[in-house]
Amino acid sequence: MQFSVILTSFALLGALMFTPHAQAQSTLREAIAVSVADAPIIEMAQAYKVRDRKRLAALQPLLRGHPLEPWGAYWNLSARLGEASPQELQDFFGRYAGTYQEDRLRAEWLLMLGRNRDWAAFNREAPLYRMNDDKSVRCYGLLAEHLASGVDNTAQVKDLWLSLKEADEGCAAAAEQLVKDIPGNNAMAWQRARLGMENDRLRIVTQAVDLVTNNASKLLNNIYLNPGKYLNDKLTAIQPKTREFVSLALIRQAYLDPEAAAVEINKLRWRAQLTNEERSWVWGVIGKRAAQRLMPEAPGYFAQGQASQMHEDHLAWMVRGALRTGRWAQVLDATKAMSPAQRAEPTWAYWHARALLKQTSSELAQAQGRQLLQELASVRGFYEMLAMEELGLPIVTPASPVALTLAEKDAAAANPGLQRALYAIRIGLRPEGVREWNYTTNLHTRGGMDDRSLLAAADLACQNGIWDRCINTSERTKAVIDVDQRFPMPFKAAVVERSKQIGLDPAYVYGLIRQESRFIMDAKSVVGASGLMQVMPATARWTAKKIGLTNFQPHDINDRETNIAIGTGYLKLVLDSFDGAMPLAAAAYNAGPGRPRLWRGQTGAPVMEAAIWAENVPFNETRDYVKKVLANTTLYAALITGQAQSLKARLGSVGPKDAAAVETGLDLP
Repeated sequence: MQFSVILTSFALLGALMFTPHAQAQSTLREAIAVSVADAPIIEMAQAYKVRDRKRLAALQPLLRGHPLEPWGAYWNLSARLGEASPQELQDFFGRYAGTYQEDRLRAEWLLMLGRNRDWAAFNREAPLYRMNDDKSVRCYGLLAEHLASGVDNTAQVKDLWLSLKEADEGCAAAAEQLVKDIPGNNAMAWQRARLGMENDRLRIVTQAVDLVTNNASKLLNNIYLNPGKYLNDKLTAIQPKTREFVSLALIRQAYLDPEAAAVEINKLRWRAQLTNEERSWVWGVIGKRAAQRLMPEAPGYFAQGQASQMHEDHLAWMVRGALRTGRWAQVLDATKAMSPAQRAEPTWAYWHARALLKQTSSELAQAQGRQLLQELASVRGFYEMLAMEELGLPIVTPASPVALTLAEKDAAAANPGLQRALYAIRIGLRPEGVREWNYTTNLHTRGGMDDRSLLAAADLACQNGIWDRCINTSERTKAVIDVDQRFPMPFKAAVVERSKQIGLDPAYVYGLIRQESRFIMDAKSVVGASGLMQVMPATARWTAKKIGLTNFQPHDINDRETNIAIGTGYLKLVLDSFDGAMPLAAAAYNAGPGRPRLWRGQTGAPVMEAAIWAENVPFNETRDYVKKVLANTTLYAALITGQAQSLKARLGSVGPKDAAAVETGLDLP
């Protein structure tokens, strides 16, 4: 299919501005035709959201031959999946074989088959499910395997179930059967309940406990609402089940008040009656909650339990709390206690290496630390760049890969999944387009596309101005890095000119935009932030007044030039209020300026490496945001200047504001 065929009405109408009158009339007729042709698919997307089955059925015949026909067929059948006949499903799978829609509908059907315990049909269809990314489907598959052969696949079910953030039927069903059939599996359910309690998910707690004991809902509600009362009333905990309820109460108390929980668990009856594993887990939660509140007591709390008995999330926060207080020996203990997979993650590999290098008395530890840094060092991310600098290596842009051939580009352009994805994005069905794009590049074949195919797909997205898919696709390459794809600079004249006018580093602005919106012009967050720089309405109004932007109207924020002006204006005001500290300003841009003022500490708090400060940001989103914005900035600076850069120099150090200095920017929204 030629791409001229799938241009949207918006692009065609825009072309009229530069087209002679006669040709413009012809183009206008084509634009109207395309718009009319797309109307049914747009309406079907809306009807599917509300599961209007009657409207879906009426609209689907209008999509015969439309580029997005598979989407219409999928929506129509998905909305009435419970009533569809097996033949209808097989006809759909045959007609749209190899598409995202075929695989997505099969996943939904497999979930239904699992819920209905139709294992014959499930086992027949499961091998045809290509994505294999739905954890519930995978758990149903493990349940079917166990029922058929009696195999003990507890470890696989446990890994899937414990990783889920919300209550889930498929993995809970598999866990329930394994608990029933295999002695000792009660521990898996209690562990799931502990994680639910420490993450404030009572539904998870109740679902897990229901697998091992009856009629516990009222008791769990009481523990959740008032753990202190339960603990005061409970004098003995001899039975394993009672100890688990006590542990849940201590965990809930730790979530609410870690200091009170630390006092409670040190009472003689709990020291005598709880096992070392139970006490260590509770101390892990107490330490985690204290570390999240940036309490200096956190390392001491962690030290009262055994790291080997703690959850991986506890160990992560043990490292953070130890870094913040300069306890490198505890950093080493925590990273050593991690599983090999967790310790191999760039964050923990870097801090494990740094902790080894602090062991100056051991040449072996020094050599191990340097080896870890060498394995990590690259320009792929925040800690990879820090590893480079620890080794004394400059941060420069990597050499470009071999140029794509015309055949490679043509193959990407002819890929049906990529074509549908581009078409969907162009007509405003961005979520559907993104899902189809990601499926085509990452999941259609096991392991995803190879590096050359990924580069070609990324190039296709870049050439069509779909910058988020350009970046995300290129980032998946393993052996090569195309820095121009990963760090594009759309709207360069506007961004650079505006940045220089107000004294901002354009690399910092680009680093922030890349993280905020991936250069999607009409990006809108769930909380209402808009445009390239994701500016909130109230912030836009306030900043417009501050920078003298007269006659500003709320809808103006969607104008590219206005969005850049307001976004950079606000960023400059935030940066100035934090005395030019890029990590603090990035945190303020994401979480509001009040929070990083608290996170930097009050008078007397320690001054620390900004990398340590960033790793201790309590909010997961903001922590990730700060690190990515600063890494982005460093690479953009290398691209813009053509010179080696330092991430560490941009990070600097973070500590409390000088008590004698005048606090500015207190009115920042």
